[in-house]
Amino acid sequence: MTPSATAQATTRRFVRADGPDKVTGSGRYTADLSLTGTLVAKFRYAQVSHARITKLDVSAARAMPGVFAVITDADVPDVRFGPMVQDRRLFARDVVRFEGEIVAAVAAVDAETAQRAVDAIVVEYSPLPIVNDVESALSPDSPLVHEDWADYGAPGVMVRNRNDASYASIAKGDVDKALAEADFVVRSHYESDGCHAAPIEPRAVVAQWEGNKVTIWTSTQVPFDARAGVCETLELPSSRVRIIVPHLGGGFGGKCGFHYEAHVAALARIAKRPVKLVFSRREEFLAPDKRREGIVYDFETGVKADGTIIARKARLVIDNGAYTADAGFFSQLAAMHALGPYKIPNVLSEAHLAYTNHQPSGSVRAPTAPQTCWALESHTDEVANKLGMDPVAFRKLNAVDSNVEGPSGQTYGEIGVQQCIDAATAAAGYGKPLADDEAIGVAIGWWPSFASASGAYIKIDGDGSGQIITGAQECGTGAVMTLRQLAADELGMQPEDFELVYQDTSAAPYDMGATGSQTLFNNGRAVIAAAGQIADQLRELAANKLEAAAADIVLADGMAHVAGSPDRGVAIAKLAATAANGELLIGHGSGPPPPAAKAVGNTCVGDIGMTAWRAPQFSCHAVRVRLDRETGVVRVLRVSTAHDSGTIINHTGAQGQVEGGVMMGIGQALTEGTKYDDQARQRNAALLEYKLQTCADAPPIDVQFVEIYTPDAGPRGAKSLAEAPNVATAAAIGNAIAKLVGSPVRRLPMTAERVWETINAGNAS
Repeated sequence: MTPSATAQATTRRFVRADGPDKVTGSGRYTADLSLTGTLVAKFRYAQVSHARITKLDVSAARAMPGVFAVITDADVPDVRFGPMVQDRRLFARDVVRFEGEIVAAVAAVDAETAQRAVDAIVVEYSPLPIVNDVESALSPDSPLVHEDWADYGAPGVMVRNRNDASYASIAKGDVDKALAEADFVVRSHYESDGCHAAPIEPRAVVAQWEGNKVTIWTSTQVPFDARAGVCETLELPSSRVRIIVPHLGGGFGGKCGFHYEAHVAALARIAKRPVKLVFSRREEFLAPDKRREGIVYDFETGVKADGTIIARKARLVIDNGAYTADAGFFSQLAAMHALGPYKIPNVLSEAHLAYTNHQPSGSVRAPTAPQTCWALESHTDEVANKLGMDPVAFRKLNAVDSNVEGPSGQTYGEIGVQQCIDAATAAAGYGKPLADDEAIGVAIGWWPSFASASGAYIKIDGDGSGQIITGAQECGTGAVMTLRQLAADELGMQPEDFELVYQDTSAAPYDMGATGSQTLFNNGRAVIAAAGQIADQLRELAANKLEAAAADIVLADGMAHVAGSPDRGVAIAKLAATAANGELLIGHGSGPPPPAAKAVGNTCVGDIGMTAWRAPQFSCHAVRVRLDRETGVVRVLRVSTAHDSGTIINHTGAQGQVEGGVMMGIGQALTEGTKYDDQARQRNAALLEYKLQTCADAPPIDVQFVEIYTPDAGPRGAKSLAEAPNVATAAAIGNAIAKLVGSPVRRLPMTAERVWETINAGNAS
């Protein structure tokens, strides 16, 4: 579908501003920074999953030659923090709750000395009961992960009880009555393991104090959030904390939030020298509070004989881990994904966020969505099979459409989910004959666009070049690079005419960061607003010079000319040179977020704003796989995708995001999952045991976009994009496997062992 005329934008390919540095190896990442006199930081971790600290002695470490600072909870302000639930401190106090919790930190002259100091720290524990099973955690007699949970600060709307950190429900209609009246009721149970973001670049932080101000270079996706965390935990005003992000080597949500910036800053303040922290790969697995959450699912769907869904119940228990991090809204988000993009008049979806002694969960790409989509869409195929209906026809019948009410009571405008189903299945050759060991699975998914305030400045220099100063953060998606395209389109210039100043909290206005796929969606509006101010200035300057009305001036191809008279014009560079002698060409934009979406007719508990989605994205993935029945090994042969992400601004970047999301989804489907032993310790915290997908595993990937101009959304009718491609892939793979095996594999990832066990369980029965 072609976007409206108002949505048109440059679609030609251009070189990303950060591309040459990255591909030539000349780009500097945080770990590459070296300041004079820099010390090396290392942490002492709990190494046990749940225990009371009975002795903590750092005296031997402090006395070691070459050690400049050793700090514990006693050396920093007594502040409990958390994005929603204030359940955590910088260092463990009295109790440790997961193996990667920080007990102490050291700064020394080199890594070897720092490690010896860490090893010299004496920590003694009294064991506490371990909460290792997510469902058992909700039992009334389960040991408490947080004995003082009721005293933690949290939004009043959150529903918390014992190990249930956040309960949410979405209810509409009379689900029990509808289930009783259904011609068929299908019940399913599924489970998914947690998994990791696993970016190539491990976390790194460098901190340096100058007087009473600290500058922190860090590998974060959210520099303003990181600054806020430092200010809160070290009790500093924001004017004394500067966050700078060098090139970021990927994040996938794992580098969202506030992590170790305050620890390193506190070390640097005591040591009176710069301090650098660089994680090992094992630390990258064990310590961060950003791991994709494991979930247990129960579904119950009632349908009429003609295939119409009339009721759905869902119950989810989410593994929160030891601390809530940014997972406080995951319960309601997961409850929405458990309903899916379907027309269902009667629903009850409940989700619990359960404390365990596992590593904390957090915002890994499209949190709760890929694994919940996998479970729901596997269940959807089970319902279709019960009816004897083709799974695609069943989805076409029940999926939401334009101006139709969704499961939470929200009515959508023009959307393209039906077109996505048609496009993806056609590209995959769905319905055509296949070899006996091959099958095509289909799944649909959705994801919200997160609206947030954002800001940008633009200036045009005297030589006609431009500079965009933005608070937006680039994590590899290319979203910040595309801001140049938006500015160029507004000003009749080329993307290459603009330089970017970004990833520095002291230089740029606020932005939410590279989280929630919101960068282009929100900061793009700010850049267009700032460029629009400069465009008005250029038209006024050109009008005076050309003796024309400002309204008749057109900006195109580096020129300002009179409409209808291309030869009657003046170069933008010449106008900029004139302005540089006086007023300068400067614009600013704040990108106010669009109005919130509304859902009506539902009753919700723990409502934190996730029951209605502004500009939701929709997708359909169709995946062809081959199965070796003797080993359970599954090979993905081809992935066909279709996405409704509104108007696509940068087709090259958008295609790359879909391809990357698909590859991440294949890993989550087949190989990526965290394993715990009976003491709640990770068993596969290394890349040798945690299998990521590589280029050798990549199948052909078809990418199609159903472009629908979406009002009250992002720039030029765009929606968000980067997380949505990660949602439906595992689900489609699961449905293809189920066709070949004869029943679904009920635990994610669907490893060769689990597929083999499912095959042989079927043979045994």
